Amino acid sequence: MSIELLCRKVGMTRIFDDSGDAIPVTVLEAGPNVVVQKKTDEKDGYTALQLGFGERRESLFGKAQKGHFEKAGVAPKRHLHESRMEADEAEAHDVGSEIKVDIFEAGQYVDAVGTSKGRGFSGVVRRHGFAIKKRTHGTHEAFRHGGSIGAGAWPAKVIKGLKMPGQMGSEQVTVRNLQVVKVEPERNLLFIRGSVPGHRDAIVSIRKAVLCRK
Repeated sequence: MSIELLCRKVGMTRIFDDSGDAIPVTVLEAGPNVVVQKKTDEKDGYTALQLGFGERRESLFGKAQKGHFEKAGVAPKRHLHESRMEADEAEAHDVGSEIKVDIFEAGQYVDAVGTSKGRGFSGVVRRHGFAIKKRTHGTHEAFRHGGSIGAGAWPAKVIKGLKMPGQMGSEQVTVRNLQVVKVEPERNLLFIRGSVPGHRDAIVSIRKAVLCRK
């Protein structure tokens, strides 16, 4: 694994390449992230960096939280996230140091991890893509229903995992192999082709693509 940079989703727009083609991009405010804590194999059983991102009033933090940041010598951060990595990569970063968007470059492929938009309680047509029943030949009040959910004689129960209505969205989603179109280190902005999970102002973590087949 490599560094997962915490970013804020600014929104979507489009930019034009040298040939004049429009490219849909998501704009991310990518850091800078501050190293708040280092985890090691000897002490914690794994190697990771705890990264902090975003500003927040110090009065909103508890005493234990303030002590955690004071120990690292950094200002309190709104968001904390652990990024697992190899020991040699973690050694290159000290507690209190900043990790900026320039760790990525244009043309690189990355994975975006975020929380999808919550859609509330949804039916099977919207949630699972079921077909709407024909509105003819005696179909009454069940145009968007799921139909039978199992046999009565055997197994005489609803099979676990059956696609049914329920809460939709608001879960962790990973979109793989997104291309970095542009990087602006002076403004801490990252332009990624296509969409990434989450609403505007959502927190998204960006990492080097794990299974890149490009």
